[in-house]
Amino acid sequence: MQSRTSFYIGGDWVSPSSDTTYTMISPTTEEAIGIVPEAQNADIDRAVAAARSAFDDPTGWSTWTAEKRGEVIERFADTLQARVPEIARAISSQNGMPLQISEGFEQLFPPMLLRYYAGLATAQDPEERRSSVFGDITAVRREPIGVVAAIVPWNFPQALAFLKIAPALAAGCTIVHKPSPETTLDSYLMAEAAIEAGFPPGVLNVVQGGREVGAYLVAHPGVDKVSFTGSTAAGRSIGAVCGRLIRPVTLELGGKSAAILLDDADIAGNLESFFQATLLNNGQTCNIATRIIAPRSRYDEIVETLSSFVSALPIGDPLDPATVVGPLVSQRQFDRVEGYIAQGIAQGARLTTGGGRPHGLDRGYFIAPTIFADVDNTYTIAQEEIFGPVLSVIPYCTDDEAVRIANESPYGLGGSVWSADPERAMQVARRVQTGTIGINGYINDLHAPSGGVKSSGLGSELGPEGLSSYQQLKSIYRAP
Repeated sequence: MQSRTSFYIGGDWVSPSSDTTYTMISPTTEEAIGIVPEAQNADIDRAVAAARSAFDDPTGWSTWTAEKRGEVIERFADTLQARVPEIARAISSQNGMPLQISEGFEQLFPPMLLRYYAGLATAQDPEERRSSVFGDITAVRREPIGVVAAIVPWNFPQALAFLKIAPALAAGCTIVHKPSPETTLDSYLMAEAAIEAGFPPGVLNVVQGGREVGAYLVAHPGVDKVSFTGSTAAGRSIGAVCGRLIRPVTLELGGKSAAILLDDADIAGNLESFFQATLLNNGQTCNIATRIIAPRSRYDEIVETLSSFVSALPIGDPLDPATVVGPLVSQRQFDRVEGYIAQGIAQGARLTTGGGRPHGLDRGYFIAPTIFADVDNTYTIAQEEIFGPVLSVIPYCTDDEAVRIANESPYGLGGSVWSADPERAMQVARRVQTGTIGINGYINDLHAPSGGVKSSGLGSELGPEGLSSYQQLKSIYRAP
């Protein structure tokens, strides 16, 4: 069992303001795997003060050229890369993510993001000259927005953190990062990499804590922008606070995305891609498509294909390289998913596979991949985010009906369209109300904006838009 006793603040390890701790529980064994300090408001005050001082330093990080910042960010990518096997194992141990996924997403994505945004910022002209209607020149500057509060959930703790950290650092911002209580051990490894990279004190600070200190951080007077990934309910509260404070905020929230299977789709030949788009990380992924909208003409065939496929997926210890489906993150999440399964059955959906604890796994928060057939889009399991390995197969007759069903949701984060005709799929995808959508697969593109519409969020991450969200514009007028 690991024991950590400090926070990373102001470029160094510092003692917490209290002796309050929390114990981390393995989702595989239900045994304690770590003890870490729990931040109090005083620890947040200290972290924000360190970030504020680093940003306001007239010769500090925010005033450096993009090239100079890029050198440190590139070193950070290198020092992080050296730790990724250890980080991947730490994440899988904490949240149940199968190692083959953590070694991909969590191991590769953060260094890629750091290098991408370092290069993007270096290539960007920080000042643009525009002709004025008054006959002179106006200078339009892009400047770092300030101190950023970066708050992330437990499901992809490193990848989601660096969606915020990488562009914020490249823009010249300083950061207070608060990871989720369920996944904090990996954040210590990230902080060690930051120390080795040589960031100036206060540029990046990492403080572990729960919802209360997260709320305190969001409303802190020393913060200039909040970037949050998490539930829609929490996002609404954060958005309300930031609206009252007139504080910029990026919100990447919940989803209940749709996978539209057109009548010519070859699902049997694309099951690996289909799994990535619908059940990735034990179903604990916000942008996966858990509503499967299938043509009535092939409905029984598709239900049988999906049921046979998921029932054969290897389930077990997430640290076993052969495991495809691991446990849910916590007892609370296990109970939540079981509750939704019970609601699905009670409302009349037909359970074709799964529905409970897998045979032989009596310990750990395991739920077998579950398929529901004969689901109406109004059922609770089709409208609310479950965040577990549960798919609802909903029938349709025409393409127009499929699009209507996809859009009858309070969410709009991800989705996919499956067809042998990519252009036909593209035409359908254009009509779906969502921030992102894939054709015959789903994976975020580093160079394109990613974000939600409706109750799935506000603002964009990734692409040049992700960098712009950490910058503010200033126009400098010159009198003729």
